[in-house]
Amino acid sequence: MDELSAVLKARELVKAVNPMAPPVSVEAYLEKVGAVLRQRKDLDSNEPGWSFEHEDKRYVCVNANDSDERRRFTICHEIAHIVLELPSDHSAGPWWSYAKRSPNEIWCDVFAAELLLPYNLFKSIAERMPIGFESVVRLAGQFDASVMATGSRFATLVTTPCAFVLSEQGKVRYTSRSTPLREVNAWITPRVAVPTGSVTERVRAGGQCDGPEEVDADIWFSDWDRGGVLLEEARHLASWDQTQTLLWFENEEVPEPRRDRFARDAEEGEPLLRELDGILPWPGKKRRK
Repeated sequence: MDELSAVLKARELVKAVNPMAPPVSVEAYLEKVGAVLRQRKDLDSNEPGWSFEHEDKRYVCVNANDSDERRRFTICHEIAHIVLELPSDHSAGPWWSYAKRSPNEIWCDVFAAELLLPYNLFKSIAERMPIGFESVVRLAGQFDASVMATGSRFATLVTTPCAFVLSEQGKVRYTSRSTPLREVNAWITPRVAVPTGSVTERVRAGGQCDGPEEVDADIWFSDWDRGGVLLEEARHLASWDQTQTLLWFENEEVPEPRRDRFARDAEEGEPLLRELDGILPWPGKKRRK
């Protein structure tokens, strides 16, 4: 199993159900896969749900004490276990942590996001909205999904060069990038500390973020040779020590690569130095006086 396989399987299910408006009906997905929903009030906060088979029937159990958006995601996540035929692995840590999340759980999260925020439906609405955390929050409410899932989906699908980053305990754990950023290899290194001087670092330390702030692009992107200024917004969830970050270029375009000195001089009409080739010129007959 890999991410692309999970995405394609999810889109097959979305196509079969064909949701026309947000929020999508998770009950329609359950019906399509032949699963029965059971809501349990006797579960604690670290038990979002699970799925199982009994007497040739499929069941999805969710924590009735969770928020509506959390229950909807859990339902779609458990549908993923059924469709992808992946065993659950909830032993590595709490459901909200990305620090030790197993591949099976990650693929099921990817699948769930595809169901809750269907590609065509979500993209058509997101593209009409201004980029920023306010739009992400509004979309999350419209689709009845978490800000985490919506932010990741937003950055993946919009045409603006942007990225959504989840950091946990001060380290980058997960990143979604738009196609323009992927095309220029704007890479954010995982499992390293959030950049010094970033808005993300400040809000985790207790500071405020009241809107987009300018930061140099090269503090976020590894081996970045294009320069440019990013706008950064971040919000910190102290109870989980997680920080959600949205990054995008100020003019909504990826900067061109920096030109080297020789190319710049050639454009400006300055004489160029001969390229060094390692061969020493033979002395002429004329001697220096």
